Amino acid sequence: MPCSLSQALLGVLIRRNFIIVLMSVEIMLNAANINLVAFSYYLESMAGQLVALFIIAIAAGEAAIGLAIIIVVFRGKISTNVDEMNLLKW
Repeated sequence: MPCSLSQALLGVLIRRNFIIVLMSVEIMLNAANINLVAFSYYLESMAGQLVALFIIAIAAGEAAIGLAIIIVVFRGKISTNVDEMNLLKW
């Protein structure tokens, strides 16, 4: 479990492709969900599972908005490099 979380963190920090960064964020959220559900089962509480459901909803919204931003940026320029995207700056 910590291995996937650390690999996802490195993917966010090191990679420059926007799609890979989004996938790394999704992996981090899924790793947190697995931890929440496991501790919820261990502690015999439903709170962790409820929080995991909220995280799944947030991850779905993040994926939809992130992919929409990628499509808009990719139509404007032919680059998905995070360093080259200054479209949202003023």
